[in-house]
Amino acid sequence: MIPIGNITLPDFPLLLAPMEDVSDPPFRAVCKDNGADLMYTEFISSEGLIRDAIKSRQKLDVFDYEKPIGIQIFGGDEEAMAMSAKIVDAVNPDLLDINFGCPVKKVVSKGAGAAVLKDIDLMERLTKACVNSTSLPVTVKTRLGWDEESRNIVEVAERLQDVGIKALSIHGRTRSQLYKGAADWRLIAEVKNNPRMHIPIFGNGDIDSPEKALEYKNRYGVDGIMIGRAAIGYPWIFNEIKYYLQIGTHLPAPTIEQRVGVIKKHLQRSIEWKGQTLGILEMRRHYGNYLKGLPNIKEYRTKLVTLKEPEAIFSLLDDINKTYAGIEIQPRKINMDELAYSCG
Repeated sequence: MIPIGNITLPDFPLLLAPMEDVSDPPFRAVCKDNGADLMYTEFISSEGLIRDAIKSRQKLDVFDYEKPIGIQIFGGDEEAMAMSAKIVDAVNPDLLDINFGCPVKKVVSKGAGAAVLKDIDLMERLTKACVNSTSLPVTVKTRLGWDEESRNIVEVAERLQDVGIKALSIHGRTRSQLYKGAADWRLIAEVKNNPRMHIPIFGNGDIDSPEKALEYKNRYGVDGIMIGRAAIGYPWIFNEIKYYLQIGTHLPAPTIEQRVGVIKKHLQRSIEWKGQTLGILEMRRHYGNYLKGLPNIKEYRTKLVTLKEPEAIFSLLDDINKTYAGIEIQPRKINMDELAYSCG
C-alpha cells in the first residue's frame, strides 16, 4: 500500500493527471469507473480563488464518488497560495496539490507553474506556506527543471520533502521542452532511489500502453504512474494497465457498446454539471477521441458536433451503436502530439 498523509492507495497506483479543460468532474467520473486510483482537479489559480472568480470556484467541485481526490492550485505569491490552501481545506478533498510544472506561457508569465523552477527558494517558501495553511496532505507536481542547464529535480525533491510534502509527481521533461521529444525518466528514477527520499514518487510522461507502464515500472522503480494524454478519449487505459501488470495479457479493446456507454455518461455528467448549452458545447472536443479508429465515422462525428439538443445527440449515439455493432475495433494507436493540454 502507498500512504499519502492519512490516505492509502493500492500498490503501484495509477493517477489521472490534472489537465486543464479536460480533467473536470464529468471526465473524472468515467476515469474513476475505469480504474483511476487517484485523480486531481484541473489546476486552479490562487489569485482567481481569492478574487472569487466563478470559473476558479467551480473547479473546487469534488464529489464523494471521486475519492480519493486532490485539488490542484498554482501561483507565485506566498500569501495568495496560503489563502487558497485555506479555501481548499474548507472544501474537504483528500489532498492539496501544487502545480510547479505547467509550461504554458500564460501561466509562466505570471511567475507560476514551471516558472517557479527558476527559483527553488521561492518554490520552497510557496510550498511551506501551503503546508502551514491546511490540515490536508500537500503534494507537488513538477518537471525536471526549467531547461537542460537546470535539471535540478533531485535538489527540488529533497527541499520540498523537508518542508512537508507527502508525495511528488514528476513529469519527465523540462519547461523548455513543453511536450516535445521523449520524456526522460532517468532523473525521476534518481529521485526515487535517493536514500534521503522517503515519500512516494510518481512518474509522468508518455505512458500510452500497458507494455510501457510495465517497462517503466520495472526500469525506474517509481511508486506509481500518472497518466494524462493517453486517457483522453480512452479512460479504459487504467484498467488495461492494471490487468496487464497482474495477468500479463491484454484486456479486449472496448466494444462499440462500451464506447457509446462512456460517451453517454460523460455527456450526461457534462450537462448536469455545466448546464445544457455549455455542457453540450464543451463535450464536442471529446467525440473524435472516443470514436477514433472506427471506419467511416466522419459523418457521424460531424453531426455530433453540430447537434444542440440532448435527445438528438443520445439518439445519434444509439444509431452509432447499432451501425458498428459486431464490428471488430482495432487497438488504438495514439499520436500523443495530437492530444494537447495544459498541465505539468
